[in-house]
Amino acid sequence: MLRKQEKNAFLRLIFLSLGWGIGLDRFYEGDKKGGILSLVGWGLVLTSFGYFKCSGIEYVDGVKNYADYSPNPLILIPTILGIYGFILIIRKAFRLSKQFENAE
Repeated sequence: MLRKQEKNAFLRLIFLSLGWGIGLDRFYEGDKKGGILSLVGWGLVLTSFGYFKCSGIEYVDGVKNYADYSPNPLILIPTILGIYGFILIIRKAFRLSKQFENAE
């Protein structure tokens, strides 16, 4: 049987793995501000990534023309922020795994 601390760490790890994009782990921990910021932050990163990715494509006769495609250099901003966010998620997952392991 799992103890209360182990159950708590396990549930937080599940919420982190399944609901990281909408801040479920933060809401579960009681951090409403962090959950809302997580939701807004990931929304901005994903939306801007889609916008900057598609902004260099030109249409010729209703068809995408990739011959003169010039990628937008601003796509680096959401890419870097997304990578940084994933690093933070992985760090938190390891911290929760350690907490689960060390629960008494």
